[in-house]
Amino acid sequence: MANEAKPCPCDIGDRMEYGGLGQEVQIEHIKAYVVKPSSASDKAIIVIQDIYGWQLSNTRYMADMLAANGYIAVCPDFYIGKEPWSPSHDWSKFQEWLEERKPTNINKEVDAVLRFLKEMCGAKHIGAVGFCWGGVATHYLALQYPEVKAGVSVYGIIREREDRYELKSPTLFIFGEKDEVIPLDQVSVLEAKLKEKCTVDYQVKIFPGQTHGFVHRKRDDINPTDSSSIQEARTDMLNWLNKYM
Repeated sequence: MANEAKPCPCDIGDRMEYGGLGQEVQIEHIKAYVVKPSSASDKAIIVIQDIYGWQLSNTRYMADMLAANGYIAVCPDFYIGKEPWSPSHDWSKFQEWLEERKPTNINKEVDAVLRFLKEMCGAKHIGAVGFCWGGVATHYLALQYPEVKAGVSVYGIIREREDRYELKSPTLFIFGEKDEVIPLDQVSVLEAKLKEKCTVDYQVKIFPGQTHGFVHRKRDDINPTDSSSIQEARTDMLNWLNKYM
């Protein structure tokens, strides 16, 4: 997410031509992409979009990957029909755009998704994975929703809350060393404050040489120098969820 000095220069990256294996459904007042594993599961992951919205094929690819590993995956439209960011938009307007789409103002949507997962999908163990904007939202869920048993925040940090280090559920934070959106000094502060104040398990992992978006916006098949980091981060994500769910 954007820091104050530099509006979010998020590159949309390698946009996949990918249709997805799931389906779009209506969950109360929001739309969502839902994909289920091949065999019955009571474990579910809320997959939280980046600034490019819930329909970005890269994010749906990640949801499908989670389903292939035994999780019900739901990717809701947390912008509730509002336009996602586009590479053609003016970055000087980013903060204005973000004001109406705060990743810490999603309780109504999260509550609806939790009801759906419990009542319609039979989920008994629920986690969250988010990217960029969704990484911030995942951090927020870890502070607000103890019933979300595990979180993986991928290049996202809450900066404005006093209680931002008091996690209620185990959370893995993944960052790229060369991320211009989240400088390493902010990551260092996060790690130091979590060590001081956090009472649940957490991990902060920095991937050398990687930039913002590398886990889900880079294709490992056409970025050979990044492939090992992309795969390692995705494996870390799965291992963290498997451990705590």
